[in-house]
Amino acid sequence: MEVLIVHCHPESQSFNGTMTNSAVEALERCGHKVVVSDLYAENFDPIDRPEHYKYRQNHSRFDILSEQRHAYESEGLAPEVQREIQRLEQCDVVIFQFPLWWHQQPAMLKGWFDRVFVAGGLYTSKMRYDKGYFKGKKAICSVTSGAPLSTFTENGRGGGDIQALLRSINFSLHYMGFTVLPPYLATEIQNKGFTYKSSEQFDADLQETIRDWKIHVTQLLNLEPLSFPGWDDWDELGAEPKA
Repeated sequence: MEVLIVHCHPESQSFNGTMTNSAVEALERCGHKVVVSDLYAENFDPIDRPEHYKYRQNHSRFDILSEQRHAYESEGLAPEVQREIQRLEQCDVVIFQFPLWWHQQPAMLKGWFDRVFVAGGLYTSKMRYDKGYFKGKKAICSVTSGAPLSTFTENGRGGGDIQALLRSINFSLHYMGFTVLPPYLATEIQNKGFTYKSSEQFDADLQETIRDWKIHVTQLLNLEPLSFPGWDDWDELGAEPKA
């Protein structure tokens, strides 16, 4: 199995960094090949800019979707976008490792979606959902939060159930054809000075999370995926299930 980890955190020594390093260690020990896209370390630009397009289709107006389509067809995509697409094409499973910021993924990762999932190349009006470009590949979001697990309820101060919070990013992955696995949530990841626990209990809990994550990543192929509707499930307006 080939695994791509899209890692999104500005600090290499963060707990997210530890999660990524632990996943690499566990997967490679099982004989899997792992590639890491470290967005901050690789200085990935999350903003889709006109200067990213070497062969502009229209110099008077910057229409992102049209320029993406033209760049894909003319082999003029930016090198970093080509690199990320190649990594996605070569992997069987992609893990998105990131902290939960403002109840969603960081802006850097959202920008990665904006630039890498190229219109006209990796998706079209017909090449979406269960007919998407990445059909047959699996994806999972591994997220960290400083809030306790007990707060991630519908009306809790964590903002909602984790699957509800991540529905938009998971639906985007489904849109691209991925089989989406349930998210993995690591909670109470915070500085020792701000936790109600003792330093020893705090460290013990973090180590337990890492041990659990190492086991989890080696069992990804056995997980029951999330369920999303496909083309055959909608009416002609795409608004409701077929009668």
